[in-house]
Amino acid sequence: MATITLKGNSIHTNGDLPKVGSKAPDFNLADANLANKTLADFRGKKKLLNIVPSLDTPVCALSTKKFNEHAKASADTVMLMISADLPFAMNRFCTAENTKNVITLSMMRDRHFAKDYGVLIEDGPLAGITARAVVVIDENDKVKYTEMVPEIGQEPDYDKALAALQ
Repeated sequence: MATITLKGNSIHTNGDLPKVGSKAPDFNLADANLANKTLADFRGKKKLLNIVPSLDTPVCALSTKKFNEHAKASADTVMLMISADLPFAMNRFCTAENTKNVITLSMMRDRHFAKDYGVLIEDGPLAGITARAVVVIDENDKVKYTEMVPEIGQEPDYDKALAALQ
């Protein structure tokens, strides 16, 4: 269990992020077209998982836009923006913000992803959605980098996450 904060108040996740060097847990998430996507759908690519509470918040929106800019130059990498938002809301956001280089994925069908990655918030006002975290997975599905952002209102460390993709 990780302890993070929301506006300075402690809240807890259900577990810890996957260990660096371990095999990334599989997932089953809904894409923009309501199709199920699993880790295997991105086989052979490096993967950056930007896990956010909701794209409808300023910091989540900002991190999505920043990773979108980096996705343009990374043909062997997919940038996956994962939240509890519905795909319809994610599509509206991506259209409004012109973020065409990232892939949005929703946990709308179940919370197994959040539980398996240790990011499910268990208490406080955001219970049931995800903490803010970044996980970088290599082309062989091994975890290369993780960051559980300690304060939900903080941005992730973009430089370290992007360096892990190299």
